[in-house]
This record gives sequence, C-alpha cells and structure tokens, in this order.
Amino acid sequence: MASMYHVRSNSYPSGSHPSSIRIEEELSKMKTWEATSTSTSESIVTGLSLLEDLYICLEDLLNVASTQKVISNHQGEKCMEELLDGSVGILDICGITRNTMSQVKENIQALHSALRRRKGDSSIEKSVAEYNFFTRKMKKNAKKLISSLKQMESKFGVSPILNQDQDLAAVIRVLREVITMNMSIFQSVLSYLAGPASKSKATKWLMVAH
Repeated sequence: MASMYHVRSNSYPSGSHPSSIRIEEELSKMKTWEATSTSTSESIVTGLSLLEDLYICLEDLLNVASTQKVISNHQGEKCMEELLDGSVGILDICGITRNTMSQVKENIQALHSALRRRKGDSSIEKSVAEYNFFTRKMKKNAKKLISSLKQMESKFGVSPILNQDQDLAAVIRVLREVITMNMSIFQSVLSYLAGPASKSKATKWLMVAH
C-alpha cells in the first residue's frame, strides 16, 4: 500500500532535536518495509517490530516541549480531531486483531495437541472440525476489518493543513504518517489472516501470535 504522506526532517518542531531525527529514520524504515513487504509471516513479524520502534520514537517526540506546546495551542481544531478519530479507530482495530491473534494461537495449539494423540481417537476429528470452523469465521471477520480500514484510509488526512503554522503542519504530518503506517501493517496482518491456508501456515502463525 503506497504511503499517503511524506515527512521531511526540517519540518518538525525543534528539527535538530534527536527525537525528530530518530522518528524520521524509523519512518523511512517503515516505508522501505511497506514497499518491499511480502505476504509472509516473517515479513509481518518484521513490520510489527518496526512499528514498535516507531512508537518508541513517537513517544519521545511527543514529550518534547515544543511538540506539546503546538498540540496544546491547537486542541479542538478539525485537523487535530481528525488525528484523534484516526488514532481511536486504529486502537479499536488493534484490539480486535490482538484478540483474534490470541484465538489463532489457542486454536492452533489445540489442533497440534489433538494431532499428537493416538490414531483413531475420535477427538481428533472433532478438533479438526472445530479448527476449520474457527478459520472460516476468522477469515470472514478479517475481510470485514480490511474493509473498515480501507474506509478509514479513504477518509483520513482530508483536512487541509494550515500552511501559515509550520510547527502545527509538521506535527500533523508526522502523526498522519504514523497512523498511515498502522493502517498498512494491520492490512497486511488481516490480509494474511483472510488468505488461503497452506500446509505450514498454522505453524508459522504461532510465531506471529506469540
């Protein structure tokens, strides 16, 4: 998914501050991952790790006094409310996805446990049927969440940035970029969930869901 926004290091408040430089570097890594990512569990694990690093840098940037001042001075404005709505939407999808991943892990472990039992055990057939039912339901829910993410993406970032306030524009651009990267990684996770099953997929999901 192509990135919707581009951030320059000299656009940040306190542009020479180390946190500004670090978040630019992390955003660059995320965009490289986004451009080269594949539909594999290994790629998704890498993306989630990069997203974690990005949020550590974002927290540092938000703790910079000049950043806090900009946010405080523009509370309640349409562009800031849009960022808040986008963040809340991402948190909702993150929570649902995390719960789904926990269920994936539990169901795969239960299936592996059943398959280790003695041949002819009637519980094996039951466990396989339950797993197949779970995966069908999961794929359906994942596709719905992908649709929700695409709707969020189409509406997000439409408010114009006030060109006369460069510090405000810088904060909005970086926060939009972070939210956009969230949309990208969650679309990758959900697309993998909704995709066709493969022989080794269940085992690989244990690594992602861990």
